[in-house]
Amino acid sequence: MRGAKVEKRDAPNLASDEHRRIHALVSAWLIPPVPPPAWRCAIVALIGVAMAVLMRVALLGLHGGVGATQPFFPPIMLVTLYAGWRWGLVPMAAGAGFATWLWSDQGAVPMSSDELTTMVIYLLCAVMVLVAAEGLRGAMRGLAQAREERAEAEARLRVTQTAAGVGPWDYDLLTGAVHMSLAARRGMGVPDDAVIRLDDIPRYIHPDDRAMIQAQVRRALKDFGDYEVEYRLADTSQGERWIHARGEVVRDEDGKPIRMIGLNFDVTTRRRAEESVRESEARFRMLADSAPALMWVTRPGGIREFVNKAYVEFAGLDYEAAVTMDWRTRLYPEDLPDILKAQVQGEASRKPFQLEGRYRRGDGEWRWLKSFSRPRFDASGAFVGFIGIAFDTTDAKQAEAKLTGINELLEERVAAAVAERDAAQAALLQAQKLEAIGQLTGGVAHDFNNLLTVIIGALDVVERHPEDERRRARMISAALAAARRGEKLTQHLLAFARRQPLKPEVCRVDRLIAESEGLLKRALGDAYTFTLRLGGGVRSARIDAGQFEAALLNMVVNARDATPPGGEVIIESRPVTLTRKQGELEPGRYLRVAVRDTGMGMDAATIARAVEPFFTTKAPGEGTGLGLSQVYGFARQSGGSVDIESKPGQGASVALLLPIDEGSPAADALPAVDHVQAQVPTRVLLVEDDPQVAELVDAMLHDLGHSVVRAGGVDEALKRLAQDDDIQLVLSDVIMPGGMSGVDLAETLAATRPGLPVVLCSGYTGGDQGRARAGDWPFLSKPFSLESLAQALAQARPH
Repeated sequence: MRGAKVEKRDAPNLASDEHRRIHALVSAWLIPPVPPPAWRCAIVALIGVAMAVLMRVALLGLHGGVGATQPFFPPIMLVTLYAGWRWGLVPMAAGAGFATWLWSDQGAVPMSSDELTTMVIYLLCAVMVLVAAEGLRGAMRGLAQAREERAEAEARLRVTQTAAGVGPWDYDLLTGAVHMSLAARRGMGVPDDAVIRLDDIPRYIHPDDRAMIQAQVRRALKDFGDYEVEYRLADTSQGERWIHARGEVVRDEDGKPIRMIGLNFDVTTRRRAEESVRESEARFRMLADSAPALMWVTRPGGIREFVNKAYVEFAGLDYEAAVTMDWRTRLYPEDLPDILKAQVQGEASRKPFQLEGRYRRGDGEWRWLKSFSRPRFDASGAFVGFIGIAFDTTDAKQAEAKLTGINELLEERVAAAVAERDAAQAALLQAQKLEAIGQLTGGVAHDFNNLLTVIIGALDVVERHPEDERRRARMISAALAAARRGEKLTQHLLAFARRQPLKPEVCRVDRLIAESEGLLKRALGDAYTFTLRLGGGVRSARIDAGQFEAALLNMVVNARDATPPGGEVIIESRPVTLTRKQGELEPGRYLRVAVRDTGMGMDAATIARAVEPFFTTKAPGEGTGLGLSQVYGFARQSGGSVDIESKPGQGASVALLLPIDEGSPAADALPAVDHVQAQVPTRVLLVEDDPQVAELVDAMLHDLGHSVVRAGGVDEALKRLAQDDDIQLVLSDVIMPGGMSGVDLAETLAATRPGLPVVLCSGYTGGDQGRARAGDWPFLSKPFSLESLAQALAQARPH
């Protein structure tokens, strides 16, 4: 019965809409919105005159003056409505002429005074009809224009709502009907023409969220308060989708609730961005916890908000206790005054500072720690605390003490002292290396903290302003870009540690430079002029594209740091030919990729040491000295070299010289294949010991259309294979618990089930890296994208 009420109430609206459409059609035909051409107006005027004459002749013939002018009033009105008042004068004049012709007995006798009076009355009436028709024409055209403008406004509103993911809805408490806009229906997957009631809504909501939604709605209806909730949709054909709903209860004049109105927002993009941030934060924590140095992050006032695993282990406490621990209770009494004074001065200056002293470890042993602290700033430049790193220098201190003692006893025990001194010097060198690694780790932690600042800040803005589409899109793009930069930073660290092998391919160098232009501009900033002068053309070089981009980025950043604001950085490429050996380069054809700046330049001594690891001219704490070292290492591994030209005060030019390769570029030789769309459904055994990573990869495999069986180790994987003959492919991590690695599993399957495809993956490329890449198994480096996973699976399956 209540459904019948909905149909009765909607019927008049349908009839009214049909009436308006017919009225608009007739109006547009009779009074066109655009003035018709003159020839068409003339035809209409002639037709009107002819119809009036034929009507008079058919009814009264051509004799007598009765009814001579009356048939011309309808043509005057119709022609004026269609063509305007100027053309309405045509039937008006024709009527006067036709009446004159009849009243004068076809021109034989003059008109009488009564006939002249009748003619004047006709002309006055015709003028009034003409004026009225012209006024009606203007009003109808104005109405048509208003109708068109309203239709356009409604169309723009629908487009805006659809683009912004906003869908209004209205729940009528009196009839029980739910009225949803087109955008709201499409957002939830409701058919456009379906009649929806409140009880129908749950079937479009994810089963796990239905009870929560129903409770929220009941609370809002009971308390007549606001309604706001986020839930998932039942339709997962396009992946998991989220809706944010807001609503409020409307009352009548007596305070009785009659309606609930609200809006739906599609927040799927924000939810996915938050998931990406969580994954990025997990990677950051993994990196920080793997560092051998103590790391921490503080808020203004010195309150710590993050510490790493080494920090917790040194304190000998659980995580919460380590975060809140007062380090003054762990300081050696003699070191306490100097350390506190230096710390207060350093924090007050909000500049990088360092401390060194003796601290009591959790097991009671006193250890020397050297710490470096750097200030943190948010996106607006406001100070938000410090990030710090400390490394144990006890071994270095002991080595120095031993070295001093040995030197004092050299005269008495020369032979023994020399051996002991050499051992102490080796220990000191190792400690210095650890100190350098500590400085590098501090810089990396600082970079990761900046990335997290961008990601967390962007998501906070999105959460506070979900209705601002432009700001939301901009902030989500910034968060995703920061997460990907964190991924690239991890890859660069692996490459620096010689854990990221080169993947040389024939690449068009100018194309790589052009594709990197946006990244280079962002790294350079708006305070500098950036120019590309690419003259390499279609020439190619056999290089690792990712390492080339990293080297080019290092060169641009070095140029920026050496150039004051307002300067210029230029990237040039051109072919060169060496006719004789030049330094480390043999004669031949090379591509020269140079980065020139207008900065302070370098003297000969600085140029000679520029590519040495850890050598830097920057202030302590502001550079690792690894930038040009990485550039030089990449150039040598690619068969080329680095050429530096500079003079003090005249800028500098740092150039890569890469051998030209005549082969076809990889991007041109291979056709593009959408591996995501080309997947064949497969039963996959996923071997992964990390539950969170396993959950993510499981979801990715399901997105590709595969069914998944999971195992947490090699032994469990072998049991699954023995129990399930339908498994068609194995995807395994390399590093596994239990003594057997993913490579061991692959080798076992190669012997026992040689036809079963295997794909290996790893986030740490040490250990069994060589064995993994030496085999015939496709290898994926973590983190990987859905396309990379699909490509590896397609490569592993037999064709």
